[in-house]
Amino acid sequence: MSKTSRIERANAIRALAMDAVELAQSGHPGAPMGLADLAEVLWREHLSINPMNPHWENRDRVVLSNGHASMLLYAVLHLVGYDVSIDDIKRFRQLHSKTPGHPEFRLTPGIETTTGPLGQGLANAVGMAIAERQLAQTFNTSTHTIVDHRTWVIVGDGCLMEGISHEAASLAGTLELSKLVAIYDNNGISIDGKTSGWFTEDVAARFVSYGWHVIPEVDGHDPNAIQNALDIATSSSCDQPTLIDLKTTIGYGAPTKAGSEATHGAPLGSEEVQATRENLGWCEEPFRIPPAIADAWNQCARGSALESSWNDDFASYAKAYPQLAEEYQRRINGALPSDLDNSLSQHLESLTQTTKATATRKASGACLDVIGPVLPELIGGSADLTGSNNTEWQGAGKLNNGGRYINFGVREFAMTAIGNGIALHGGFIPYTGTFLVFMEYARNAVRLSALMELQHIFVYTHDSVGLGEDGPTHQPVEQLTNLRTTPNFSVWRPCDGVETLCAWRFALRRSSGPTALILTRQNTMPQTRTNDQVDSINRGGYILKPESHTLQLVLIATGSEVSLAVEASKELESSGVGTRVVSLPSTDQFLVQDQSYQEHVIPSEIRARIAIEAAHPDYWRKFVGLDGKVIGIDRFGVSAPGEVALNHMGIHAQAIIDAAQELLVDTTSISHANTK
Repeated sequence: MSKTSRIERANAIRALAMDAVELAQSGHPGAPMGLADLAEVLWREHLSINPMNPHWENRDRVVLSNGHASMLLYAVLHLVGYDVSIDDIKRFRQLHSKTPGHPEFRLTPGIETTTGPLGQGLANAVGMAIAERQLAQTFNTSTHTIVDHRTWVIVGDGCLMEGISHEAASLAGTLELSKLVAIYDNNGISIDGKTSGWFTEDVAARFVSYGWHVIPEVDGHDPNAIQNALDIATSSSCDQPTLIDLKTTIGYGAPTKAGSEATHGAPLGSEEVQATRENLGWCEEPFRIPPAIADAWNQCARGSALESSWNDDFASYAKAYPQLAEEYQRRINGALPSDLDNSLSQHLESLTQTTKATATRKASGACLDVIGPVLPELIGGSADLTGSNNTEWQGAGKLNNGGRYINFGVREFAMTAIGNGIALHGGFIPYTGTFLVFMEYARNAVRLSALMELQHIFVYTHDSVGLGEDGPTHQPVEQLTNLRTTPNFSVWRPCDGVETLCAWRFALRRSSGPTALILTRQNTMPQTRTNDQVDSINRGGYILKPESHTLQLVLIATGSEVSLAVEASKELESSGVGTRVVSLPSTDQFLVQDQSYQEHVIPSEIRARIAIEAAHPDYWRKFVGLDGKVIGIDRFGVSAPGEVALNHMGIHAQAIIDAAQELLVDTTSISHANTK
């Protein structure tokens, strides 16, 4: 086998990147070309991976936070031996290809997270590093180290300009995540040009202030300097995450465009591509990698040996610690513990007997007291609202002391993306908490959680103007509609303790996407139900209070407004109006039920329908139709005690009764007109 040089191997990445972007006539060639030398050293000499098994649990995690540089990953994945073919490279950015414009988790083998919205990959990596450390503390012993891998994240100038990078890096330093290594692609270029006009802070000093170990001013085109920096990062005994400040030239090798924004987000152009080939001494046709270079890159044999050695270690571990090994496999495979259902069922039984009004946020906290001790993979916390969100169960313990509760601080965006990273790593079910209105701070990470189909439980409390005196800045109006219209996102707004427990049970069983629990600050009255009604809660909606007379009117409500609907229905029934109350804690789950069940709960023949929810009314038109009414809130709230605010905004039983009386007259007139 003929020998190849490091520059030749790095140039293979540069060639594939510029060829793929040129063929697609779309993409970002500059960063992959600038980072090629780093990739050659990192993937060939430092990473513990197995391209033959992208899901090997003890692999190093690599995150490309500046996801527009996706051709760096695709080129490397192809070269080291993942199931990414040269034809996949040729189909860069094309429909149904393995090589989309930005890396997508679950789509391409070897991709650890979906990136593109800048900065979130860094926060994902923080979550992965948290998960690795917690698993290591739980399962490693004095004689066996079965959890032993690193998290690497490549970040660009744009990532570090985004506010989430400050949040995530600050917390990572505080948590002393020593197996987290961030590599800063410091090329000084973003879309608008040289960043010296808008990004002049001392990044190294900034990270030092966060408590990171910083390796400054590494020449990103000197393989020996890169090798030395990576050696220091992996051998350091300090309890700190590491930042490598890598000085690179964007579009390295392009004779007229290197070092400029011209290489950032557009093809180089055929003339520049040819000139780059000549400048780099790369004489191959587009998409052709010489066999000697391909062989030098391939990591399949090395990766298989690494995993095989780990499998031998795990077999020895399983003999020495059979219970730990069994629990480790259960956690990694995502199976819930056998005693969880029993604990939930016992708690449910006690809830069906209670008559005491309580806020659903407190009911959620009581659920966590039951769930936490029997679900060791549950890990999470709150954005400095622990006492308000009721997110810490008894005995959870603090993260830095080996516990499972994370005080995220006032960092909603980073908290959410870190939770996503924990879910991506595996072995945990993360949950995160804040006020519903402050979901807006984290909105894009919430969206990515749904896009990546992650099991991440969002605890959003203080769900309406009913939170009261804090006023309109804290009172959500449009957020429920925002979440409900997000694909693959399940939203639950329970009305009492029983529905809250059912929502938690659903979220713990749902492994194909995130679930939000929307919870009240104010107390809600427990509802009386039959066993069949309790069983129907998991279908998202059910008949809570059947009509006593011939059905004329359907009231549909969620959360704290369910009790208002029940109150109004009693008054209407007393005047002879057959009124049904439907509790609809999860509209998305109700809408995936078979049509016969939906028709059973909300008959289409009954046109007199009223939806009641202290949130924006537009979403509810799909349930009540144009003939029905929605009692909701389409303006910002007020600062007043909760009940006063709700009454002022028209959320009360009399408003339901008045709307019903008006609606019944209107629908009767319509019905008569249609029969003439």
